[in-house]
Amino acid sequence: MTRVLVLNSGSSSVKYRLFDGRRTLARGLVERIGEDGGDAADHAAALRRIMESVDLDGLAVVGHRVVHGGTEFDSATLIDDDVAAVIERLIPLAPLHNPAALSGITVARKLLPEVAQVAVFDTAFHRTIEPAGITYAMDAALAERWGVRRYGMHGTSHAYVSRRTAALLGLAPEAANIITLHLGNGASACAVRGGRSVATSMGMAPQQGLVMGTRSGDIDPTVIFHLHRAAGMPVDEIEHSLTRAAGLLGLTGDNDMRAVQRRRQQGDPAAGLAFDVYCRRIKEYVGAYLAVLGRADAIAFTAGVGENSPEVRAAALSGLDGLGIAVDRHRNEQIAPNERGEQVVSPDGSPTAICVVPTDEELEIAQQSVAALGAGQSAR
Repeated sequence: MTRVLVLNSGSSSVKYRLFDGRRTLARGLVERIGEDGGDAADHAAALRRIMESVDLDGLAVVGHRVVHGGTEFDSATLIDDDVAAVIERLIPLAPLHNPAALSGITVARKLLPEVAQVAVFDTAFHRTIEPAGITYAMDAALAERWGVRRYGMHGTSHAYVSRRTAALLGLAPEAANIITLHLGNGASACAVRGGRSVATSMGMAPQQGLVMGTRSGDIDPTVIFHLHRAAGMPVDEIEHSLTRAAGLLGLTGDNDMRAVQRRRQQGDPAAGLAFDVYCRRIKEYVGAYLAVLGRADAIAFTAGVGENSPEVRAAALSGLDGLGIAVDRHRNEQIAPNERGEQVVSPDGSPTAICVVPTDEELEIAQQSVAALGAGQSAR
């Protein structure tokens, strides 16, 4: 077995999980870093606390989740000074995420100088999308100069869930067409053909696409111009509004789908509209990705909302029976999952299986880190 420490460093938290092969030896979360009364004064103190609390004997590699790898990285990569410099250079494309990941990488390399460090990029899985699927119809020179294109996010989740969905259905991943719906506070859709991403909803940053907890998802760019010119709002204020105060929060005052559903059941019109907007957007992407794929063997729901909201699953796919897409009400509401928590919730014989497949991004990061370590060692 290979022992792997996975670190997911946020701006004020570090989530960790220690693996021995597929087995989890330890896991936890250090929160409110740098805040009064928080768990640690800074990321260095947080990582020291983690490393003092877990058994690192025989540790082979540390795997770091990094949101944005730009066009430079198409797979998990052993970290050296050059790789760290590129991650830093890409901060403008992920200003809320890459700085935290870089902090975790910097501290971990200092505390564990003899242990290999690997960066696993959310964007890497989507590097297989063809140019027509990543190119925005704008001034080509301007886009090239500033890196404006679709990159996509949640790649580790979409990769893991698409493979597990194929396995659940007894299909070879290289022969399966699967639409994965990662529905959490952040949300994205992905069309996977033969184990490769061919379309995804997030764009240059984690803002485009589906409605999210606090992000608007798709919106007419003219809205930004209008708010700047007519309302006199500075660009920074508009950005904050669309990324931190939009989505479910902007429509209802709640960013948690559980609260929105409770209010909807109580007859709250704002919650009812937000639920409908949320589910309609999912349905629109499912339809688009059916067109891209030509057919879908399965549609897989994952992450907090996808795994735990039968109401969202049913509403997002309602009215698609003519396309061979249907949710079985009893199976959807009375889930009887396998040992991995996976379940098919469509009727028997449906052309497109509807599945609930819990994601495991930490396990995917661990496995990709081991693969990168092996590739790096063999390259030497």
